[in-house]
Amino acid sequence: MPAPDIDYRIAIYPGTFDPLTNGHTDLVARASKMFGLVVVAIAESPHKKPAFSLDIRIDLCRHVLGEAGVGNVEVVGFDCLLADFVAQRQAGVILRGLRAVSDFEYEFQLASMNRHLAKDVETVFLTPDEKHSFISSTLVKEIARLGGDVRKFVHPRVAEALKVRYAV
Repeated sequence: MPAPDIDYRIAIYPGTFDPLTNGHTDLVARASKMFGLVVVAIAESPHKKPAFSLDIRIDLCRHVLGEAGVGNVEVVGFDCLLADFVAQRQAGVILRGLRAVSDFEYEFQLASMNRHLAKDVETVFLTPDEKHSFISSTLVKEIARLGGDVRKFVHPRVAEALKVRYAV
């Protein structure tokens, strides 16, 4: 029997979202139909050396999801162990995206570790719409860094932020 303070209607969607892509937005929109609350939890992750500060990533995510009209979503930053954050939020679900089969092994490892750290919390995997399945934040940043057009892969406000970030 799960702990009484866990709510399986609350899903935590963790990531660095550096930057938020159309694939991320698609996943959040679809998850918002499945759960009472989707918490987009943006990890500070200084060891990953993100292109944008945590505050900018939060702002961009709130803007994009707000403009997309996605309801029952909260965007917050966090800088602790995911299992601890999930417990603080009393969430019963960790939401993860799978773009390709190559993502599965790593995500399966994470899900197994999280199950050991938070035994009553379930991990749910969603795949993005096929038109977004090849998009990754890493590729988007690389295209932007080299002066390419990323507007097909991210919201216009994110594209502008990338243009400013990588301006020479």
